[in-house]
Amino acid sequence: MAKKDKADKKGGKKDKAARKKDAEREVVNGVFAPLVTQTARSLRTLLSRDLADCGLYAGQDGVIQALAGEDGLTPGALAQKLGVKAPTMTRTIGRMEAQGFVERRADTLDHRLTKVFLTDGGRASLERIAAAAEACEREALHGLSGKEVKTLLRLLLTVEENLQSAIGKR
Repeated sequence: MAKKDKADKKGGKKDKAARKKDAEREVVNGVFAPLVTQTARSLRTLLSRDLADCGLYAGQDGVIQALAGEDGLTPGALAQKLGVKAPTMTRTIGRMEAQGFVERRADTLDHRLTKVFLTDGGRASLERIAAAAEACEREALHGLSGKEVKTLLRLLLTVEENLQSAIGKR
C-alpha cells in the first residue's frame, strides 16, 4: 500500500504541476498585449515629458535621430522609416521646421523632390535626446539585475520577431 500511496502522490504532483501551468497560461491569455501596450505608453509618456523640457514633442526625437543617421531624407522616406503615414510626417516636419530643428530644401538633382535636413539646433538636441532616453531607461529597468535585463531584451526581441513574421504573412 505504501508504494501505491507514493505513486498516487507523485501522480498528484504531476497533475498539480500541469494544473499550475494551465493556470499560468490562463493568466497570460488576454493580459500580455494590454500589459505590453500600457508599458510602452508609460515609457513613451515619461520620455515625452523629459523631451518636452528640450522643446520636443512626442515623435520628434525619432525624426531627429533618423536624420542624424541619414540626413537629407524625403518626408516619405522618413515616414516609412518611422512607421507613420506621410501626412503625419508632413505635419511633424512643418512643426519642427517652425521650431528650428529641421529645414526643407529642394533636391539638387531633382527640384521636384523636397528633402529634410537637421539644423544646428536639431543636431544640438541629439545629446539631450540621448540623456532623456537614458534616464527613462534607468527608471524603467530600476530594480532589475543585469541578467534580468538581458533576458527581458532577448524575450522582447523574440516577441518582436514573432509579430513581424505574422505581419509579413498577412
